[in-house]
Amino acid sequence: MALYECVFLTRPDLSQSQVEALAEQYAEVVRENDGEVTKTEFWGLRNLAYRVNKNRKAHYVMLNIAGSSAGVDEIERRMRLSEDVMRFLTVRVDALEEGPSAVMRARAAGERDDRRGGRGDRGDRGDRGGDRRGGGHFDSGRRAPAKAEAEA
Repeated sequence: MALYECVFLTRPDLSQSQVEALAEQYAEVVRENDGEVTKTEFWGLRNLAYRVNKNRKAHYVMLNIAGSSAGVDEIERRMRLSEDVMRFLTVRVDALEEGPSAVMRARAAGERDDRRGGRGDRGDRGDRGGDRRGGGHFDSGRRAPAKAEAEA
């Protein structure tokens, strides 16, 4: 029996109960194909890195699946046909993660995203040297002395 992790994104205008019903439909498809969904995680409404179908947010859901490839193929087919699912990704894994995923652990710990200012201690940055006004390029606006001036 193969192990899979499937993450899918749904439209942001769906309610939480509609997203849960959609996840349950996909879990039922897996069960019909002699598999089982060992864990379902709702990561909530999150910002997207870029617009997808004119949306800036999406509901994220992760399913851990233990079953045949036929069940996974069927839920992927249904996700492609569904207007509610914006994107999905299914990955075959060697072992399913026990307990909460990294996303849920980060949410529980209250960690901030590094891109939003959670830089932590940057330490002593030392002397950076050079003229900071020049832009850091070879041609920083200063002229090199002419060869005749250098010889004089």
